[in-house]
Order: sequence, then C-alpha cells, then structure tokens
Amino acid sequence: MDIEPTVLLAYAIIWTIFYFFLSNYIAELSRKKWTDWVVSDDSDDVLMDALSVIVDEIEDRMHDKLEHFQKSFFGSLGAASKKLDGATGASTIKAITRDNPVMGFVAEYMMKRGGLGDLSQFTGQNSPNNVSETSKRSTKLGLK
Repeated sequence: MDIEPTVLLAYAIIWTIFYFFLSNYIAELSRKKWTDWVVSDDSDDVLMDALSVIVDEIEDRMHDKLEHFQKSFFGSLGAASKKLDGATGASTIKAITRDNPVMGFVAEYMMKRGGLGDLSQFTGQNSPNNVSETSKRSTKLGLK
C-alpha cells in the first residue's frame, strides 16, 4: 500500500488542525476549572492549610527578632542612663533635694556652675528658682 505524498500532506494538515483545536479546547476547559476552583471557598481552606506552617514560622521568627530588639534597645537605654547618672550624679542629687528646696537651690547653682545645666533637666520639673529667659531681657532703654 502506497500513500501518495499529497494524501500524506493532507493527513498531516488535518491532524495538525485537529490537534491545535483539541489542545486549545482542553487548555480552555482546564483554565476554567482551575479559575472556578480558585474562586470557590474550598480553595481558601486548602491554601490556608497549606500556608499555615509558613505563616506560623514567620510569626515565630518575627516574635524572636522583636524580643531580641527590645532587649538590646532597652538594655542600651538602661546602660546609657546609668552612665549619665554616674557622670552627673543626678539621681543622688534628686534624692537629696526632693524634700528640701534650699538644698535644691544650692545643688542647682552648683550644677550650673559646673556646666552641667540646671537640675530641672534631670528631675523633669521646673524649679521655682529658675528665671525664664524672657524675664532676663528688659526692653527699657535697650538694655538686655
């Protein structure tokens, strides 16, 4: 049985066209089924189950990193405040002058004289002995 080349070419063209349409039809059906499944509520549950392990791992790592950051950050703040306290003696001065305004005035004077500023920056309160910058200036006769 001999097949002529024109018949063979015709069969090849027909099968190519048939295969092209069949593969496109199958791909389109597959795409529709996939998109229908992804939109459905079943896919949400399946995806959340599959990704829950990854989400848990990310949460654990972020929690560990946050704890490490908090320890290092607040530890460095504590060390810095201890150094500042040791350098200025502000906590000692604050404890001594808490109940005695005269001692507060003397301590404030000594700290200003030593170039450390006033006591209110360490105690967080304004001293009644402080004179504001605006009251030091007088507009009379151009004097300052």
